[in-house]
Amino acid sequence: MAELLVNKIKRLKKEHNAVILVHNYQIGEVQDIADYLGDSLGLSIQASKTKADVIVFCGVRFMAETAAIISPNKKVIMPEIKAGCPMADMITVEKLRNLKLQNPKAKVVCYVNSSAEIKAESDVCCTSANAVKVCQSLRDTREIIFVPDKYLGHYASTKVPDKKFILWEGFCPTHAMILPEHIKEVKKLHPKAKVMVHPECTPETIALADEVLSTGGMLKYAKESDAKEIIVGTEIGMIYPLQKENPDKQFYAASDRAICPNMKLTNLEKVLWSLQDLKTEVKVPQDIAKKAKIAIEKMLEIGRQD
Repeated sequence: MAELLVNKIKRLKKEHNAVILVHNYQIGEVQDIADYLGDSLGLSIQASKTKADVIVFCGVRFMAETAAIISPNKKVIMPEIKAGCPMADMITVEKLRNLKLQNPKAKVVCYVNSSAEIKAESDVCCTSANAVKVCQSLRDTREIIFVPDKYLGHYASTKVPDKKFILWEGFCPTHAMILPEHIKEVKKLHPKAKVMVHPECTPETIALADEVLSTGGMLKYAKESDAKEIIVGTEIGMIYPLQKENPDKQFYAASDRAICPNMKLTNLEKVLWSLQDLKTEVKVPQDIAKKAKIAIEKMLEIGRQD
C-alpha cells in the first residue's frame, strides 16, 4: 500500500514540477519521501532556492507561510492545512505592538515559529539554529524584544550578555514537557551517553545538556561525534532521521511524551491528495508578506555571511 502511494506521489510530483519539503519532526514515512528534510532554517533556505513550481510543505503552518513569503511566484501547499503551532498562537499583533510602544529603543527578533503577521511587525527573524547569531548581529541596539519563545530567548540571552532581552511569555508545550528528571532518568540507564537538547527546552533542562542544538545541528553532531550513545531532548520524531543516518549509534528519547500532535497530522495519503487537487494552498496577504519578507531576508542574509 505504502509503495503504491509513494509511486503515485512521485508521478504527480513530476507532473506538477513539485518539490516536497519535510521537517525533521514528521512521521517516518513522510520523511522518506522528502526532497529536502531539515530544520526550519534549512527548509527556509531550500524554499528560497528551489526552481519548482509547487512546494509541498510537510510541517506546520508558519513554515508554509515562510515559504510562500520567500517564493511569491510559487504555489505552496500543505497536505494538512490545519497543522498549526501552539507557540505561534501565544503572541498577537496587538500584544507585540504594545510591547514595542513600551520599549521604543528595542529591536524585535521573532522566532520563525510565528505567524506572518508577527514577522511583519519584526525587525528580523531567527530560527533555533541561528538565534544567537541573529541577536549578535544587532549592533545598533542594546535592547532586544524576543518573541514568542521565552526559552529560546533566554538561551540566546546567555550567549549575548551585552544585550538586554525583553522576553515574551510564549513556549513550546512539547519541549516544555522534557524535564530535568527525564534527562537524569535516561542518563542513569545509559551513563556513557551524551545529552543533546533543543534550545526550546527549559533552562533547567538545558543545564544538563552536553550540547544545545537545533534539529539540523543534532544531525550534524550525531554524525561527527565519537559518542556511540546519545540522549535526544526534542520531539520524538527526531529519533527516526538520527537512527537512519547513524545505524552504528544508539539514540534515546529524553521523554517519550515529547510529541507534537500537529507535526503528526501529515501522512502519505494527505501528501497524495494535496498533489492531486492542489487546493490546500497557503497564501499570505501581499501587504503582510511584503513586510514579513524583509525580516526573513535579513535572517537569510546573516546566514550567507558565513
